[in-house]
Amino acid sequence: MSHHAAATGPAIHGLMAEFDSAQALLDAATAAQKAGYTRVDAYSPFPIHGLAEAIGFRERLIPKFVFVAGATGGTLAFSFQYWVSAIDYPLNIGGRPYFSWVSFIPVSFELTILFAAFTAVISMLALNGLPQPYHPVFNNPAFARASQDRFFFVIEATDPRFDLDETRAFLNGLNPREVVAVED
Repeated sequence: MSHHAAATGPAIHGLMAEFDSAQALLDAATAAQKAGYTRVDAYSPFPIHGLAEAIGFRERLIPKFVFVAGATGGTLAFSFQYWVSAIDYPLNIGGRPYFSWVSFIPVSFELTILFAAFTAVISMLALNGLPQPYHPVFNNPAFARASQDRFFFVIEATDPRFDLDETRAFLNGLNPREVVAVED
C-alpha cells in the first residue's frame, strides 16, 4: 500500500504514538521490533536505558572515525617533528641526538587529541544529519511536550512493513494516549 494519505492528499512521514511514561515507550519500541518494524524513532525528555537497542540504533562509525583521525594526528605530528629535527634542520642542542623522541610526545599527544576531537564533533553532526531546523514530527502540536513530560514513538512510512491501516491498528494496540499521522 502506498504511504500517501490519498492520491491527492499530503504525503505522510509516518504514524506517531504518544505515551505517558518511559516504560510504555520502551514497551512500544520492543513490540515494534518484535513485529518487524525497522524504520522507527523514539523521542523522550530524558535518556531511557535500553531504548536505543529497542529501536535498533547501532553506533559503530564515529568511534572508528575518531580512532583513525587520532592516529593520523599523532602520526603527522611525530613525523613532522622528526623530519624537522633530524632531516631538514638538525641542531645539536646540549649534546642530544637529533632524533630525541621523548621531546616529541607532548606535541604528538596534543595533535592526536585535536584531530580526534574535531573528527568526533564533525562526524557526529554529519552522521546525525545536523543541524536539522525542520523535521516532520514538528508538525504535530503535541510534540512540543516531547522535551517536558511526553514520550513519542514514530513508525516511518518508508518502513517496508508500513501499511497505514495495519500500522495504526498495531500502534493503537499498544495503548497510547493517541496515534496521529505525521505529514511530510
